Amino acid sequence: MCGIYGIVALRPGARLEQRDLAAMGGLQVHRGPDDEGGHLGARVALGMRRLSIIDLATGQQPIWNEDRSAVVVCNGELYNYRGVTERLAAAGHRFRTRSDVEILVHLYEERGLELLDEVEGMFGFALWDETRGRLLLGRDRLGVKPLYYAHDGDRLIFASEIKSILALLPAAGEPDPLALKEYLSFGYTPNDRTLFPGIRKLPPASLLVVEEGEVSIASYWSPPREIDEGLSEQAWAERIRADIEAAVESEMVSDVPLGAFLSGGLDSSAVVAAMAKRSAEPIRTYSIGFDTGKAGSYYNELPYAKAVAERFGTRHREILVRPEVADLLPRLLWHMDEPVADSALITTFLVAEFARQDVKVILSGVGGDEIFGGYRRYLGEHYGLLYARLPAWLRGKVVAPLARRLPSDRHSPLLNLSRQARVFLESHEQPFEARYRAYVQVFGREAAEALAGTLPRGGSDSFDAAFGEASGEDALQRLMQVDLLTQLPNDLLMLTDKMTMASSIECRVPLLNHRLVETCARIPARLRIRKGRLKHLLKLALADVLPRDIIERPKRGFGAPMGAWLKQELAPLAGQLLSRQAVERRGWFDGARIESLLAEHRASRADHTDHLICLINLEIWARLFLDGRSTGDLSDELAALAA
Repeated sequence: MCGIYGIVALRPGARLEQRDLAAMGGLQVHRGPDDEGGHLGARVALGMRRLSIIDLATGQQPIWNEDRSAVVVCNGELYNYRGVTERLAAAGHRFRTRSDVEILVHLYEERGLELLDEVEGMFGFALWDETRGRLLLGRDRLGVKPLYYAHDGDRLIFASEIKSILALLPAAGEPDPLALKEYLSFGYTPNDRTLFPGIRKLPPASLLVVEEGEVSIASYWSPPREIDEGLSEQAWAERIRADIEAAVESEMVSDVPLGAFLSGGLDSSAVVAAMAKRSAEPIRTYSIGFDTGKAGSYYNELPYAKAVAERFGTRHREILVRPEVADLLPRLLWHMDEPVADSALITTFLVAEFARQDVKVILSGVGGDEIFGGYRRYLGEHYGLLYARLPAWLRGKVVAPLARRLPSDRHSPLLNLSRQARVFLESHEQPFEARYRAYVQVFGREAAEALAGTLPRGGSDSFDAAFGEASGEDALQRLMQVDLLTQLPNDLLMLTDKMTMASSIECRVPLLNHRLVETCARIPARLRIRKGRLKHLLKLALADVLPRDIIERPKRGFGAPMGAWLKQELAPLAGQLLSRQAVERRGWFDGARIESLLAEHRASRADHTDHLICLINLEIWARLFLDGRSTGDLSDELAALAA
């Protein structure tokens, strides 16, 4: 696990200096506190910070091939490296390390631009071919590890984190308008853009090639689209269980201690169960909970996590979180590089920092909802068929007006159900894509445009593009494909990487092993969710592994009870950051509309948790990256407001 960074000349005479490489690396020490390495050549500069996980003694990077014609730096882990190493060694390649990364230079010698076909893992890498004068930048299939790039005309600059690029290309005074519009719409920026004009994300499953001053990007993988109707329900369940166990076993490879995040939900419990089966020693597990009022109780999953820990005899530890975490936000958003409208960045960071006291590697259940069918919004089509049986006059004259009056909150079972019902009833009559957008959006298109009058009007966005790419006649299958292309890499995996790396701990996500993802992509949707039962096949697969109350318990998110805190303990903080004066001084949004959002949320007339988190995190990001405020200064200010 590392942070990588570098520069490649696009034109003769482009400046490549050691001091630039040092400046980039100095901003990523948290990603690799154990070691650093670099290579400065005539046409390329490569650097890395290393968190030593595999081959502690000889795994330093950069790593060269036999004749030093190819060199690589890589962030991540390549889980099948042992088998690939044996095959390549038998074919005559000479290895000088026991590192997983070394297979990349030898695969490149053998397969050229198709080197990734044989690689399993999470990674962002840069490989330089000295003979051809060619640079490759590659990112893993699901987007577990981030990779960014920008160019200034003479040079292409890349890094695992945006802040390293900003060391050479300072931020502009305003955000990219298209990226800002998407951030308001979904709470994250799209696959290929960032809020920083000119700085781009390399999309998941992509290979960028720089050669003769030209830059090209191509995708090298996508999940299969063909559904397999030939297996029975029980056969699919057995295959899922076997694939989960294989994925977990492959991702337990490590030369340092490892553990697991355990929320008490189905996905993390499945990972812990598979780890316990493969480990001779008790697994270390870590959980997070809340002890602040009814909202904290609603989010608190510690009793369930403890039950799973006891079942598998883990060495279990717990941490409690209170609203005082607000002063962490500047530090966390500095690590994120960009804001996300997701309170899980707080919980992920805190449990990662807690686990780092004992371990260097942690396994997580992230991705289970997307591949097994775990989101309640996937039930929209199921309930839509039932709702459509009501007479049209009853839906339009009675139910729809009633829906607009339903209370909306997410911090108790009843009010959360009311919130979900309100979204369903208000969006039911819309077209298919618009219905699903209503479930996942923060601000709708019209609301975003009304909030920020300077944003581009109309047009398509990455969500439209994802629906265009998601193929097949099955509605549920398409929705799950859209999530794999949008929310998963740009929200969940992005915050998981940045928040765990902020604590110098490596997080692995075995449920997103691409072989397991390919298996699940072939499962008929009617089996993944059956008669309104989410994750039906996964539950069947684990029926004799996990307690029934873990398998059947309602889903909880991994976020904090921010909506309740924003009405109580954090109300002064929200009021200051989003005051009319502050909003109008920033000059992006309509201050009166934001005042209305705050008032409606405090009165529980509407649940604006996501809207307010979106705007608060954006304002903190702007103060850090555009205004030049320090994390310490801003943290002190927020702590005083929260107090």
